[in-house]
Amino acid sequence: MSQGRFITLEGIDGSGKSTQAGRLAEHFRNGGIEVVETREPGGAPGTERIRKLLVEGEPEAWSAETEILLFTAARRDHVERTIAPALARGAWVVSDRFADSTRVYQGAARAALRPMVDDLHALAIGLEPDCTLILDIDPNTALGRGLARGGTEDRFERFGADFQARLRHGFLDLAEEYPDRCRVVDATGDPETVIARLKEAAER
Repeated sequence: MSQGRFITLEGIDGSGKSTQAGRLAEHFRNGGIEVVETREPGGAPGTERIRKLLVEGEPEAWSAETEILLFTAARRDHVERTIAPALARGAWVVSDRFADSTRVYQGAARAALRPMVDDLHALAIGLEPDCTLILDIDPNTALGRGLARGGTEDRFERFGADFQARLRHGFLDLAEEYPDRCRVVDATGDPETVIARLKEAAER
């Protein structure tokens, strides 16, 4: 059985990752591919419980160091229970976020902790996507979208516009660091226009 493909969508809060991850997964299914659609933090029963700790509550509820530990623990369980089994049976995995988010959020935007992120990733995870699509959008536009959604999962949006701007620069820097697997996709415009760009980038 052939090995599956692992595709991740990354970007700042409000860039449209969740919507477009579903659309991209459906595009692959229409081509006859088994697709597992997942997200981080989350993607398995235990990690969904950790998700609530990370994305709800006050912005300063956790230090950046503690966030790295929580995200890494959640990611380990996610890989063990969802991602690795799907890839092993030849399915494709489309994930809304993975380790690149930790590299940018905690490794660059919140604090200069990239060495800690990379060391823990190498020790506990050891998996990288085959393709990462980074949705790029103006931070103020994205922040407005994110806050307009309402709900309780707004902890990172509540760090404010300056934080979102640092995140955007972090993701663009990451695309330059990993040019073989990362593609920056313009996330402005209507959803149909954006998914067309994502399909083209993924095919390439």
